[in-house]
Amino acid sequence: MHALAENQAEQEQEISFSQTIQVFGRLMAYLSFFKARIAAKLGLMTFEHTFRILLLPWPLKIVVDHVILGEPIAADGAGFPDYMSGIMLFLSAKTSQEIMFYMLMAGIVMVIFLGMTPNRGTGRNATGRYTGAAAGSLGAASAELAQGHDTATQTENAANSAGSAMGGLLGILEFNIHLRLSQSLNHLLRSELAEHIKALPMTTLDERRIGDSVYRVIYDTTSATGIYEALAIGLYGGMLMIALTIYIMFESFGSAPEVIAVGILVGPLTFLFVIPFARLARRRSQASRISGSQTTSNIEEGMANVLAVQSLGGNKRESERFAAASDESFRRFRAETLVKLLFGHAGSIAFLTGQIIFFLVIAGYVIDGTFSAGDYFVLFYYFFVLSAVFFSFGFLYTELQVFIAGLARVFNLLDIPTETFQQGTHIPTIEQGVRMDSVALTYPDGRQALKNINLQANIGEIIALVGPTGAGKTSLAYLIPGYLQATSGTVSIDDVDTKNISMPSLREQIAYVFQETQLFSDSIADNIRYGNAGASQAQVEAVAKTAGAHDFIAALPDAYQTNLGTVTSKLSVGQKQRIAIARGLLKESRILILDEPTSALDPETESYLIDALHAAAQHKLVVIIAHRLSTISHADRIYFLEDGEMMETGSHEELMAQPNGRYRHYVTLQSGSR
Repeated sequence: MHALAENQAEQEQEISFSQTIQVFGRLMAYLSFFKARIAAKLGLMTFEHTFRILLLPWPLKIVVDHVILGEPIAADGAGFPDYMSGIMLFLSAKTSQEIMFYMLMAGIVMVIFLGMTPNRGTGRNATGRYTGAAAGSLGAASAELAQGHDTATQTENAANSAGSAMGGLLGILEFNIHLRLSQSLNHLLRSELAEHIKALPMTTLDERRIGDSVYRVIYDTTSATGIYEALAIGLYGGMLMIALTIYIMFESFGSAPEVIAVGILVGPLTFLFVIPFARLARRRSQASRISGSQTTSNIEEGMANVLAVQSLGGNKRESERFAAASDESFRRFRAETLVKLLFGHAGSIAFLTGQIIFFLVIAGYVIDGTFSAGDYFVLFYYFFVLSAVFFSFGFLYTELQVFIAGLARVFNLLDIPTETFQQGTHIPTIEQGVRMDSVALTYPDGRQALKNINLQANIGEIIALVGPTGAGKTSLAYLIPGYLQATSGTVSIDDVDTKNISMPSLREQIAYVFQETQLFSDSIADNIRYGNAGASQAQVEAVAKTAGAHDFIAALPDAYQTNLGTVTSKLSVGQKQRIAIARGLLKESRILILDEPTSALDPETESYLIDALHAAAQHKLVVIIAHRLSTISHADRIYFLEDGEMMETGSHEELMAQPNGRYRHYVTLQSGSR
């Protein structure tokens, strides 16, 4: 419920201008790791844009005016920009056929190195995003997976986003640089977020929905690529093209300022049509992402609890719950798509309106002879560039709202405080043990789990934590490796407060075998040696025998190499528990904590395990949380808890000797139930 409330609050939260700037600033910190690649990308893009604007349209004028219409070329290059005077002087003495030949040769060179021909336009890049500089499909260096409207395939393309408005050799080079940049940026952000999630306090992890966290790691992180492309490529590239285009239009066609004015005014006209959709697009995208993460969480919860669902006849209920979540996700996505469609139509109306006005204005100048037929194509090319860039700016602004919503969700998760993992003192090998003085623990929801706990547990002892369900046994054990932090009081390891010890230093000396068995999709041998990667096969088999796991492992077709993700490894709860116990025994730790280690073991295996624990206790502190009398009666000291309080302490014999003792009553009830 807490996670759902958090998602609802996040959906309703407005992203202010200052927060938007913060998102940009934090993204710049990540981009700073890739300065060389960004500089190379922008350098190649600048060369392409400059070449495109200053040179690319003029061959059209040469072919139309001086090849097709046969008009002579002035030796002084009249009608062409000053920087082309040398080219025009060279062509002025050539025939129409020779001019066409040189234009053809120039085209071949451009195709080989740039992949360009004079009929290239502007539009989206290979990733589907507007850059304001990307050309059409002809010759551009691009690659992408087939994708639909689903987030998964779109995310794969976004995570591997790359493209170049050039083709040819330079286009391939630029594409490769862009691809490596996108992949590295997304890998860095995904890895940091995944690592951050694993470092969150256990109480925080318990409150979060796994599906939502997975959604943010896989899907929301790609917003970083979108923002980078929008700003570094779209904004910079677009501004460069606008500046160059306006310069060349004033330089070559300044005699008709109204033509230039119409080209420039298409910008405000486009913004007038599309800006109203920006805020709406961000809100719809934010809602769609949250709804998608809830659907992912629903799938994860249903699969994790599939046995409970089937055993309680909840299939229909789960199907209805998933159907409702899925329907909501589709509804939110349709709303987001509708906004994008409306934006696209609004931009198209502005674009077509500008085209009509421009055509009417320039046609008059061509008819009265102010401009030649070739000038018409050049001017229309420049108008098309301006229109496409301004249109892309409108799209860019709207898309930024979408990307900001996604990246804000990533940073919101990164801002959740983690354990102070690396901070603190590095402690040497534990020699004494654990002491708790007046310890209390209150969970974030206000529930008090422990109060006034005093405990002493030394290396060489077996300590048992006993009590009814909900007494606080596991919460107390979690304090030792720092999974939980005491609200008040002190938890000390060798007289050093655990709050002052770095977590790696502490946890590398503690092995914890959880009540809920945690195994990995790897071989049984590697699962057992997970906490001691350098252990030999003989050591693995030795601890497996101690935990009563060797016989059933040896009986499997692949024995210790059986992968726990295959059909041949459908193990029982008890078998998985024995593997987990073997893993805990193999870790070279000074403290071994076992939460209900014998709950799924038969009496013979339990007896072997108890003997092994006594052997291990010669150089370890062994802490056992258990209910079974046969397990706890062998402990050196028993701590009996009720309602979070330490009620009694002593050996089994000492506690049983108390006529009205709570432990004695607990044992009597347990014995009487058999």
